[in-house]
Amino acid sequence: MLFLSWLLNPRKTREIDLDIYECGMPVLDSARHPFSVKFYLVALTFVLFDIEAIFLFPWAVQYKKLALYGLVEMGIFIAILAFGWFYIYKKGALEWK
Repeated sequence: MLFLSWLLNPRKTREIDLDIYECGMPVLDSARHPFSVKFYLVALTFVLFDIEAIFLFPWAVQYKKLALYGLVEMGIFIAILAFGWFYIYKKGALEWK
């Protein structure tokens, strides 16, 4: 079956066979457009603060069982995150000029 398919395959390639197929529409421009570094900084900041929410959720659920130790631990954690947010704010990562 494979040999028969190879045998009956047309030998000449057409120009249309070499075109890129993209949803039936012709390609108008190159897909390589540079992105600003600001997009990557915002994405990285989003991921970091999303991880913060993941760490805060179990603490909020078990708040009564953790008592004072858990409160101090989360206070330190939130202080470190606040320092991080202040740092990226001062570096200008949140400004779009």
